[in-house]
Amino acid sequence: MSNAQVKASIAGYLTRFFPGYALKDEDDIFSLGFVNSMFAMQLVQFVEHEFQVEVESEDLELKNFSSINALSEFVARKRPQAVG
Repeated sequence: MSNAQVKASIAGYLTRFFPGYALKDEDDIFSLGFVNSMFAMQLVQFVEHEFQVEVESEDLELKNFSSINALSEFVARKRPQAVG
């Protein structure tokens, strides 16, 4: 899955929860007030399931989940690199 596909998947997931708001890749969903603790856990579960990565305790930092860009960079760091 390319970085563009990862971003599209994340954007698709997030925009379902923020109807009427044109979420940009760099928008901080925490500072915009879109995220509560329940949604934060749903977001972690989405990332684990959608991208087949394990989110560990040390990964649970706002900077990893704050925006579409931050999430896609986090996924890129967590996924095994293709060897070719």
